[in-house]
Amino acid sequence: MSAEAQNGQSNGELLLQVKDLKKHFPIERGLFLKRAVDYVRAVDGVSFDIERGETMGLVGESGCGKSTTGRTILRLYPPTAGEVYFGDVEINSLSGRELHRLRPRMQMIFQDPLASLNPRMTVEGIVGEPLQIHFRASRKERKERVAELLELVGLNPRFSTRYPHEFSGGQRQRIGVARALALQPEFIVCDEPISALDVSVQAQVVNLLEELQDNLQITYLFIAHDLNMVRYISDRVAVMYLGKLVEMATSDELYAHPLHPYTQALMSAAPVPDPVVEGEAQRIILEGDVPSPVNPPSGCRFHTRCPIAEEICSQEEPLLRELAPGHTAACHLI
Repeated sequence: MSAEAQNGQSNGELLLQVKDLKKHFPIERGLFLKRAVDYVRAVDGVSFDIERGETMGLVGESGCGKSTTGRTILRLYPPTAGEVYFGDVEINSLSGRELHRLRPRMQMIFQDPLASLNPRMTVEGIVGEPLQIHFRASRKERKERVAELLELVGLNPRFSTRYPHEFSGGQRQRIGVARALALQPEFIVCDEPISALDVSVQAQVVNLLEELQDNLQITYLFIAHDLNMVRYISDRVAVMYLGKLVEMATSDELYAHPLHPYTQALMSAAPVPDPVVEGEAQRIILEGDVPSPVNPPSGCRFHTRCPIAEEICSQEEPLLRELAPGHTAACHLI
């Protein structure tokens, strides 16, 4: 559980509301006159809320739509359908100019710190660029703010004249964090911010994110596939499979009592540092491959791999139901 939850700083005020969000990517054919012949249903009806000051973890296998969800919430991808409320503002209905004015309040930390930093720009240029675009800050103001931000993320301000290739992976990710903080955002989407880092550095970056949250009252959507790290940093966790949410609960509740068969299989695959517990753990091996998001299965999308599936699972799509206080799951058989 994150320090945010331990300190009780989440006050129940909703900062973000996602309602039936969909993002379908067209598959186009034709040499000159392209037309959509089908769609990749990357995100297909996702709904959840995030309270101000909390960290919502979003987990699932690679290709399940986690990163697409985060980018669509921020409108880096235009949504196919659905609504996203940031406070009382519906993001998807905003014009380009209105969205530009809202951007400083919502930022993103990307997965690959090398690919997301311009190799031709110095650290001062990278971190200071948002200040120039949104606040039209002077050169002196940008330089002073960049120095503050580098100190905030644990880097020497003298590094501001260096280029991204001169840093380690962990240092580059700290630069990405500094850039995300430049405009003093209220909400940050962390898109697998530690998956490209060495294991020894991952904990440092996660601890940095927690310290920043405590000091700056930031709200996170933390996207990852490392279940142990998600458990450590998140107040609540949502589990995603093939474009749909299948379970959602507080971090402690989800890890202690996973209800959905997919969540149980996911948890059983996570490594445990205790060799005795690891040896006694019972693995749930899922058969078959993840179906294609172009042509997802009917009914419950997990039924083709589910060890307890029955006939109803292939016929009717289960809805997210509250099965315990604050604990929802989408399964006919629970």
